[in-house]
Amino acid sequence: MSLMLNDLTKFSDIVIQCHDNPDADALASAYALQWYFAQKGIEARIIYGGAQEISKCNLVLMTMCLGIDAKHIKKKLPKTPELLVTVDCQYGEGNVTHFNAKNVAVIDHHQVRRVLPELSEVRSNYGSCSTLLYELLKAEGYDINVHPENPDSKEPTRLATVLYYGLMTDTDGFATINHPADKDLRDYANYSEAEYNLLRNSNISEEELGIAADALKTVYYSGDGNYAVINAKPCDPNLLGLISDMLLEVNNLNTCLVYCIFDDYVKYSVRSCVKEVRANELAGFLSEGVGGGGGHLVKAGGRMEKDLLAQKKCSYNKKSIFRYLTERLDNYFAETTVIYAGDYLEDVSVMKKYRKKDVEVGYVLSTKIAANGERLQVRTLEGDVDITVSNDIYILFGVEGEPYPVKVDKFKKSYKLSRKEYQYPGKANPSILNYSNSKILDVKGRIKTCIAKGGQGIYARQLTSRVKIFPKWDQNHYYLGTPGDYLAVRADDPYDLYIIAKDIFPQTYEEI
Repeated sequence: MSLMLNDLTKFSDIVIQCHDNPDADALASAYALQWYFAQKGIEARIIYGGAQEISKCNLVLMTMCLGIDAKHIKKKLPKTPELLVTVDCQYGEGNVTHFNAKNVAVIDHHQVRRVLPELSEVRSNYGSCSTLLYELLKAEGYDINVHPENPDSKEPTRLATVLYYGLMTDTDGFATINHPADKDLRDYANYSEAEYNLLRNSNISEEELGIAADALKTVYYSGDGNYAVINAKPCDPNLLGLISDMLLEVNNLNTCLVYCIFDDYVKYSVRSCVKEVRANELAGFLSEGVGGGGGHLVKAGGRMEKDLLAQKKCSYNKKSIFRYLTERLDNYFAETTVIYAGDYLEDVSVMKKYRKKDVEVGYVLSTKIAANGERLQVRTLEGDVDITVSNDIYILFGVEGEPYPVKVDKFKKSYKLSRKEYQYPGKANPSILNYSNSKILDVKGRIKTCIAKGGQGIYARQLTSRVKIFPKWDQNHYYLGTPGDYLAVRADDPYDLYIIAKDIFPQTYEEI
């Protein structure tokens, strides 16, 4: 992906879509994109879907004071636009109402969860989508601090104020900023202090303060201390995140869930501050089969549908929904094993032994796709893995094009090179993110073919419960295995444990 905003100007009928229940970052990003189109003489519309209109007081104030005209669409658009651009979200996600469009583009900073349209720019390590719009505008030669109608003016610009506020709200008041681009926007924006201070100090209404206060009085702590749960009164979903953030401040509490019950669905917010629990993964687990969930590693959310809960024999009342959620949380922690590969020995005596089939897979030396010393995020089927580019790291591509990092010594022991040209099986590039420029690497033309040698093989067993493995080369990100997947141990290195997806295992291994 390497989208330029100018790529979108070939369309004249453009709709900009925020996610349902848009937050300040989504609104700011939409405004900045609309501003860009206006400079090109294109009148783009901002919309959002979902059951609720914007009601959170700071967001209502933001739209009024900063002139953000975002329309709430309940059913469908009056006509199908030439181009629909989703900002701060991805087309097809659970929190993005589906609207038909002749063409779709995506501008986002969340984790990539699906195949994206060709017109996409996603930088998952940015703290906000506002930062991404700032960078895209800068690439087109626009200075967010300059008034187009009066370039000599030193007065703060509305554009800078909007983007600054969007960044602030999505990074906990700048507390979680770490990417240089986020810091650049924070330090460079010539924002209006008066408007910013007004918005910053209008986060919740008196009514919402009462909801938060009442909610915090009714905290349920799990018996083993793994998590805490709050059932809040129906409120703006953004308030759930605020309550979650406050709850996570409690000493020795690492994971929390705050939810509220609406007429037809349950909305919830998840927070985690430990590496053993990815908030987006837990949010997805809670809504499995009854809705959808996702988000960031530490902040996430989701939704459960009334009719789907009924199929799970969950009555739609406070008591039953609380029991359903706490039972799911109890199962998540009780039935999940966490393994730190360098400190754990699996009992291979009760496992079957397998060897690699003579299947052709792909490989590339990491220094062939990025500069030595750069950091990459490799999205495997079982989780994200961070690596440092060096001549000691190869990246393998499995039978379905799935990427896996591997040390050079293991690669040379396990694979032999082939002269056959490698045909990448996927349509889009595998998700390998370069942290230095936040780009998904274009690796298709650089992958070569290799064939498994067989070697000493592996020991493997099929999982009956969830397992998280922190591999030896990355103690901060885990591979996730779910029932049906395989836990594998290299026969020549008992400390090298990993997960093989259930669909991939029979294609690549055979029992000895």
